[in-house]
Amino acid sequence: MKIFKILFLILFFAGCKSTKIIISSGEPNTRLSSKLIIKEHHKQKANFKTLQARVKVEYIQGNKSQMHTISLRIEKDKTIWINSFLNVIRIKITPEKVGYYNKLDNIFFEGDFSLISDLLGIEIDFNKAQNLLLGEALFDLQSELYDANIHESSYLLKPKEQSTLLEIFFLLNPKHFKMDSQQLSQPLKRRMLQIDYENYQEVKNQVLPRHIKIIALENNEETIINMEFKSVYLNRDLRFPFRIPSGFQEIVIK
Repeated sequence: MKIFKILFLILFFAGCKSTKIIISSGEPNTRLSSKLIIKEHHKQKANFKTLQARVKVEYIQGNKSQMHTISLRIEKDKTIWINSFLNVIRIKITPEKVGYYNKLDNIFFEGDFSLISDLLGIEIDFNKAQNLLLGEALFDLQSELYDANIHESSYLLKPKEQSTLLEIFFLLNPKHFKMDSQQLSQPLKRRMLQIDYENYQEVKNQVLPRHIKIIALENNEETIINMEFKSVYLNRDLRFPFRIPSGFQEIVIK
């Protein structure tokens, strides 16, 4: 047990040495066009082969809350892998499908992105899930025209033709042009998703989120997920093991 604790401390502090918290304050340039803001955002797109991190996750729904520390691994554009303490819960996300199992309840899910979409209240695919974790726009900002304004200390982008079915707002940081907040609203379905990036860290010249707060609202039911990224490493050789144990009951999403 002593050896385990010593190894844990070595790994923890070694991870901290490679990161630097970024002071995200900056003064927005009122003359900057939406095209230039979007161009700067794309320049900051994360560039790595693999990412490994410990993430402290707080899940709040109504009066109930849970706290977990998970292991997160990403193979850029290919795999997102999440593992909880003692391998009780494991998730593997690829562009094709989502896999999930829970050893406490002996249940599993393997299929499309409906499980994640149902949790967040909005349609999610692999790219959106990856972008959410990296502080990048959920949607391709170059696919349509945007108006640019200043909101408090952030650049505010919104589509020139805002849909009544899905309203979108992007707030970008004037210092590093990653997301300060992403806000999606479906008024007719009484749904809202807000992703706030409370601060960032620099890891091997990459600007990556340190604290993310996700607020999902459907009707009057609110779900909050707080994520704190610790011990972040880039470009290590990683494995992404995933095998559903036999005898588990499948979750069916209707």
